[in-house]
Amino acid sequence: MMKHIASALLSPLLLAQGVVTRATTLKLPEPPGARAGHAAGGQRLRLLIAGDSSAAGVGTAHQDQALAGRLTKMLEQHHALDWRLEAKTGVTTKTTIKRLSNLPPQPFDIALTSLGVNDVTSHRGVKPWLDDQQQLRQLLRQKFGVSMMIICGLPPVHGFPALPQPLRWHLGWRASLFDQTLQETLSLEPDTHFLSLRFTEDPDTMAEDGFHPGPRVYQEWARRAFEVIARHWPH
Repeated sequence: MMKHIASALLSPLLLAQGVVTRATTLKLPEPPGARAGHAAGGQRLRLLIAGDSSAAGVGTAHQDQALAGRLTKMLEQHHALDWRLEAKTGVTTKTTIKRLSNLPPQPFDIALTSLGVNDVTSHRGVKPWLDDQQQLRQLLRQKFGVSMMIICGLPPVHGFPALPQPLRWHLGWRASLFDQTLQETLSLEPDTHFLSLRFTEDPDTMAEDGFHPGPRVYQEWARRAFEVIARHWPH
């Protein structure tokens, strides 16, 4: 309750800081590199990665250094892999639903999603966001035949160097709330696995914009996602 009151009292300052931060923060591009691929190997595995700028690899020089490149390289050692990356800077969960809805149907076994930071910064409420997330999971099941989902939580926004105080505190608090409620919701769905992104708060591992992961974070993120697949994928 006290955090809600503090946020309300600070609202004019938070809005002003948000405008200034968006205008002055270094804008990094999405890295070049493959966004779909096939590799021969063992048992067949079809993977979809969907999300925002972090899923798109912002903060690296090439997709090979990003989540998709690192994770698919690990999976190719064990699977005949077909994969696709559908990620874009600035998207929310709701706009990602629209983006995926416009794609032609294509079967995938596993989907990994990374969404929520833009929902937090655009002041989406927790309950509507959870509804959006539920709708996204239903779309993945029904349209793409996904039977296993890795749903990534929100990063430690409270440690992002690009954000000034008290905006960093406010967005960090909201991100933590989103992260916790998402994890609780997913515990009721046996085909989903929550993957926490709060494994480091070291600013030296972030990209130069102070907002996105750097290559070392993507490496660890991919390793953790690979472990979830190796542990739970039955084929």
